Amino acid sequence: MRMRAAIRSFAFISLFAATSAFAADKVTIMVGGYEKQIYLPAKLAESLGYFKDEGLDVELLNEAAGVDAENEMLAGVVQGVVGFYDHCVDLQAKGKFVESVVQFSQAPGEVELVSNKYPDVKSMADLKGKNLGVTGLGSSTNFLTQYLMVKSGVQLADFTSVPVGAGATFIAAMQQDKIQAGMTTEPTISRLLKTGEARVLVDMRTVEQTKAALGGTYPAASLYMTTAWVEKNRPTVQKLANAFVKTLKYINTHSAEDIADKMPKDYYVGDKDGYVKALADGKAMFTADGVMPQGGPETVLAVLSGFSKNIKGKQIDLSKTYTTEFVKAAK
Repeated sequence: MRMRAAIRSFAFISLFAATSAFAADKVTIMVGGYEKQIYLPAKLAESLGYFKDEGLDVELLNEAAGVDAENEMLAGVVQGVVGFYDHCVDLQAKGKFVESVVQFSQAPGEVELVSNKYPDVKSMADLKGKNLGVTGLGSSTNFLTQYLMVKSGVQLADFTSVPVGAGATFIAAMQQDKIQAGMTTEPTISRLLKTGEARVLVDMRTVEQTKAALGGTYPAASLYMTTAWVEKNRPTVQKLANAFVKTLKYINTHSAEDIADKMPKDYYVGDKDGYVKALADGKAMFTADGVMPQGGPETVLAVLSGFSKNIKGKQIDLSKTYTTEFVKAAK
């Protein structure tokens, strides 16, 4: 009896061990609005099956504002965030070490739109005294808005940042005059331009336009994680890097139409042609290999230092805000 029980116990343990060995690595990633084209690699990697190919079970959660996604990661609710790299710099100033492990883009893909109810607004300086839409307070859209206003000679106290999200909520805020201008991404940009309700004031959808507005290449969308989690889960991080580098190569070698066909239909918001055109015009913002663009972190630090009391006077070690180790080792 004892022998049979021992054999059964051994068989169960062996089966459990074998099952565990083949179980997919479970990772939860919060995306700061996964219908936004700037964060397209997250949903595309899932759609192409690249996570599964790496033995990963990735759950993508949606959060309208990057700052809220960042807070969920710091609380341990999610393991990673698809959001802007600038949070890695901002958080280090607060004593929290977070790093970009795959750099998706080298330009923000953002635009400052102004309502056509205000034809006299010709520059950021003209927005003094106005309500400016951002996805969330403390978000990257808020960072960029504050920098552009201060650069134009407007004090932070002389305008109001209003958190309005993106998509329908941003559009409604502009239609109802709750905001007179705002920072947003595709496909929201194209929707407001198409109806003639807004026009572009500052364009940061390409590397060239970004250099003109911000003084250099501005690494934006990325997969970032806490340094502590990366160190404890290196094999899983490598698998994520493998999947995302493959995805970036797919974006680099396929047409906007091919890419759009892999995305959920509701992302088109009833206008597939507009979605494809916006993607064709903007997909050069994505890196081809996930590597941090040279000089990019320095631009981000300069931008944040331009307005943020949190950053000014702090010693920031940029080498700890990103790593290229995993993307360079990607298959």
